[in-house]
Amino acid sequence: MEILLQNYPAFMLIFCRITSFFVVAPVYSAKGVPNIFKIGVSFFISMLVYLSTGLNQKVPEDMTYVLLIFSEVLIGLLLGFIAYLMFTVVQTAGSFIDIQIGFGMANVMDPMTGVSVPLLGNLKYMIAMLLFLSMNGHHYLLDAIFYSYEWIPLSNEFYSRLFAGSISELLIRTFSEAFILAFQMSAPIIVSMFLADVGLGFLAKTAPQFNIFVIGVPLKILLGLGMLLILVPSFTYIFSNLFEILFKSMQNLLGVIGSRPT
Repeated sequence: MEILLQNYPAFMLIFCRITSFFVVAPVYSAKGVPNIFKIGVSFFISMLVYLSTGLNQKVPEDMTYVLLIFSEVLIGLLLGFIAYLMFTVVQTAGSFIDIQIGFGMANVMDPMTGVSVPLLGNLKYMIAMLLFLSMNGHHYLLDAIFYSYEWIPLSNEFYSRLFAGSISELLIRTFSEAFILAFQMSAPIIVSMFLADVGLGFLAKTAPQFNIFVIGVPLKILLGLGMLLILVPSFTYIFSNLFEILFKSMQNLLGVIGSRPT
């Protein structure tokens, strides 16, 4: 019982970080994944982390322990949020495309998140998720949270880094990078839609007898779907680059909060 009481606080800190990570991390945070499964996986991973790195961790037994709980929860949420933010790039790019093509009003319910998402954004999101699973990306996420304790031990300087503004700066930089990536992914179709609008504008001036609204809507849909069909083979390269940026961003976050292990 004495050994249990000595080791239980450190284990609970580890369990808090890993559980909060699974709350927001892609794949694991999906509504289709049962909560009992998330808790069970969090418990066993916490046990593995504790047996490998937590035995020598010293945890205070005063009110400072409450602050450590909050810091561990925030660290897990930040790691999962960075990963989830990179997946929202795909849906944001799809939203840009849908607005230009004319699918902006035709949203569908995403079973992964339970919210309305654009049509093409949901299609690209499903393709990205399949590619992510095929390259064992969910295993890399487990590696990230597992080895985060080598970068950020339980006795970390999270609050000092938070008040210094380095974490906020990283989040803002990552968010801006995600928005730029979303625009780059949708740029070919957006440019083609813009050129189609310019052509329809010239047609409206040179041949006013044509009803541009009747011609333009199906023309832009056909052109957009045709461009999307042409770009599908490049999705593997695009999403591979996106996943590389995802794990690099998580590594940057670990480096900002903690330090690279020697």
